[in-house]
Amino acid sequence: MSAFFQRKPRLVSALDQLLQAKAPVIDGAELAALYYSQRQGGDFHDFFRVSPSRVVFGLLDVAGRVDQARSVLSAAQQVFRTLSSELFSVDEVNEAEAMIQIAVQLNRSILDAESTVHSCPAFAGCYNEAVGTICYFNAGHTPGLLRDGDGVTELPATGLPLGLFSHATHDAPTVALPSDAALLLISRGVVEGKCNSEEFGLERAKRSFLATPGRSAQEVCAAILDQVQQFMCVQPTHDDVSAVALVRAAAAKVATAGPSSAEG
Repeated sequence: MSAFFQRKPRLVSALDQLLQAKAPVIDGAELAALYYSQRQGGDFHDFFRVSPSRVVFGLLDVAGRVDQARSVLSAAQQVFRTLSSELFSVDEVNEAEAMIQIAVQLNRSILDAESTVHSCPAFAGCYNEAVGTICYFNAGHTPGLLRDGDGVTELPATGLPLGLFSHATHDAPTVALPSDAALLLISRGVVEGKCNSEEFGLERAKRSFLATPGRSAQEVCAAILDQVQQFMCVQPTHDDVSAVALVRAAAAKVATAGPSSAEG
């Protein structure tokens, strides 16, 4: 997995130890991921283009230390990339059925990778550039946070964590990502960051997300991880601390991009 990562340039002084993953270029939107360089557990994120108009992304959290979860992560990444590319290679794909099939096969790959049970909360989605929608499943993961003009909405679990039951089923709803809206995925390590006995928590994450409107996907990720570090007063080492953000450009920026380029 290290081949997909590269060192993150400095954003703010508190984030010297962050790394970023190289994201695909998306028309009218952008995708980014940041995580602390000292990996403790089994967090894994990935994103890649599967068709001219679709990009698939995901954030998984395999239970256990990183050395214990390595084989599970490897199996999950292979299935996630291979199956996503196959299912979304046709033009008339049913996105919900494809995402459900990905959840089913990911679950089986995790169960088959090790003889012991590995609980694996996961959030995966397919962003459709043509219509600005996200079809996703949330397998017992921290809720996705969708920010738009009305505030921040939680995208809760649509099924149980992967890796527990062979016949687990999942729903795959679709949500719209309006202009100037953003989706933020955060790992359990963000929510469970502590100062004394108080956790950072999902509500504090939502407030932080709401306070960073109009920023790039990279800045959205950096802001939430910076808030966790400030809250804990130390660099997080209790667990993997990761963030993935998908930000759609404001309508005015999209509309004026063409004329501005022409004038130049």
